[in-house]
Amino acid sequence: MNQSYIYILTNKYNKVFYTGVTSDLKARIEQHKNKFYKGFTFKYNVDKLVYFETYGDIREAIAREKQIKAGSRQTKIDLINTMNPVWEDLYLSLQ
Repeated sequence: MNQSYIYILTNKYNKVFYTGVTSDLKARIEQHKNKFYKGFTFKYNVDKLVYFETYGDIREAIAREKQIKAGSRQTKIDLINTMNPVWEDLYLSLQ
């Protein structure tokens, strides 16, 4: 069974949010940190992992990603605060 993840990244000032989905969380966050893709996260320097959820089915993860993206900024802040109230970079916990 392959795991899938939804995740929320922010910048060092915790002002910009990016929500994504992946089947390899550690590798995907490394891509963000190394500026592998020249898109939104590159432009706004968004590479701090502050929230994630794990799913057994990619379809569930994609549905959850869409739900989070459709939510308000405050909804994202509330989600992050439930898992990570000090907004530390959770990437280090993936090692």
